Amino acid sequence: MRILVVEDNRRLNTSLKTSLEEDGYAVDVAFDGDEGEAYALAAPYDLILLDVMLPKKNGFDLCRDLRQQGINAPVLMLTARDAVDDRVDGLDSGADDYLVKPFSMNELRARLRALLRRNKPEKTALIQVGDLSMDPANHLVKRGSDPIKLTPREFAILEYLMRSPNRILTREMIEAHVWNFDFISGSNVVDVYIRRLRRKIDAPYQMKFLETVRGVGYRLVSPSGAGDNE
Repeated sequence: MRILVVEDNRRLNTSLKTSLEEDGYAVDVAFDGDEGEAYALAAPYDLILLDVMLPKKNGFDLCRDLRQQGINAPVLMLTARDAVDDRVDGLDSGADDYLVKPFSMNELRARLRALLRRNKPEKTALIQVGDLSMDPANHLVKRGSDPIKLTPREFAILEYLMRSPNRILTREMIEAHVWNFDFISGSNVVDVYIRRLRRKIDAPYQMKFLETVRGVGYRLVSPSGAGDNE
């Protein structure tokens, strides 16, 4: 899951980025409306956190412009203004929800989960490939009846693979889906995470799921279709 935070208060921006990354999201940040628009148009985001009072272009105008340019990611507006007219203006500009500052991080997380479920209802469904199952809503993974403990980043990569079974995903595709723009492409970090996943979901079991396509990337295949693994 990839989130864009557009907030000019640098302390709050940093706090949001840190908390969301701890939850396993890939997070990009912008500090004014123009920068936020550039990020939103440059990459697909699952959700945008958007402050109203921004330099250069305010949140209302930015949200409206993004909708006009075909950006349909859910938008959660953040503002210190609690007037009804302000909330109406935010929703009329194309925002999906509105959160008044100051807010608790737990409430923000709940709003994010609700918007992500609303935008992609399939995220709440159990994903099953062979005897490997994933419950995205509760962050649970099992092989048969055996629970498997994953880090947030491992979970994000495995979910991406399980939602595209038998499809080759390049390292670049995995990087773009799981990490933000600060990620240094070309490193072997994707390979490291794949090895960790193999140790957890494949190594203890006879049937294997993760397949390396040499020189290209990785795919998650059904046990009957598994090929050469590294």
